[in-house]
Amino acid sequence: MNILGIESSCDETAAAVVSDGATIRSSVIASQVADHHPYGGVVPELASRKHMEAIVPVVAQALREADIPGDQLDGVAVTRGPGLIGSLLVGFMFAKAYAYARGLPWVGVNHLEAHINSVFLAEPCPRFPFVALLVSGGHTSLYHVTGHTALELLGQTRDDAAGEAFDKVAKLLGLGYPGGRAIDEMSREGDPQRIKFPRAMLKGPKAEFDFSFSGLKTSVRRYVETHPGEGRQWMAHIVAGFQEAVLDVLLHKLLEAGKSRQCKRVVLAGGVAANSRLRARLREEAAAQGLQAFIPPIELCGDNAAMIAGTGFYYLQAGHTAGLGDDVFSRNRF
Repeated sequence: MNILGIESSCDETAAAVVSDGATIRSSVIASQVADHHPYGGVVPELASRKHMEAIVPVVAQALREADIPGDQLDGVAVTRGPGLIGSLLVGFMFAKAYAYARGLPWVGVNHLEAHINSVFLAEPCPRFPFVALLVSGGHTSLYHVTGHTALELLGQTRDDAAGEAFDKVAKLLGLGYPGGRAIDEMSREGDPQRIKFPRAMLKGPKAEFDFSFSGLKTSVRRYVETHPGEGRQWMAHIVAGFQEAVLDVLLHKLLEAGKSRQCKRVVLAGGVAANSRLRARLREEAAAQGLQAFIPPIELCGDNAAMIAGTGFYYLQAGHTAGLGDDVFSRNRF
């Protein structure tokens, strides 16, 4: 089955064609980073307007690069949520109209579920079951995954997500947007052990696999206020210490969750999964504990439509389709 995927949950307009849930025939992304950079973050109204400008040419380019005419598609998959409502509506309504006009089955896909399934778009792929850490934008969650569409939530952030913390600390230090990439690059010049920031592990039966990064973000702000300095080296030590504190919590919870569910395989997915130190530390620490770690390639960590098409394949294959009355949602539903 050749599935056209469409993604517009935040600030990337993306379209892709994926065959049988695994083979990427094309993947096109129109980024809005330059448009939002002056504001230090995504401006929702601006994002939705840019999606409206880009959606038609992006889909057309994805079909050309896949060398698959629209009448040879077998279905359409589109991000339904979570995300920015205005942005979601552009892609969702386009996909709905496109599928209806061509008589194609279509399905709305949970953006977070698709991030986890992105690990199946490249080799090697994990076998089920596994535990997945999803670190993407405003979401930091742990899941026990037993199938492409079967996920059990084990824990999630109670306040700021890891990605939000990266962006806010980067903004505090004037490093620009997107903050995660800036911190990843600058941290390589700093000493991660020089400044010790707190690690909120959250103990107890109901909090064992939950996360909290709000206090860490506040701790960085207080350090900057009480330890004034300047220059790139001063900032490098701060971001290196901050990043290490975030990664310590993420990796501890992921590996503990894997052991608690007796899973020999763990998966890292989402935009923050592109962080070079997080990828390296996970591989090293998982191997030390006898676990297999699976991480999507860098190009599949951020928002993309290939993961939407791949996940949509499994829903359409099982006979699940959407109707004209379906709508988008802003908050996670699983």
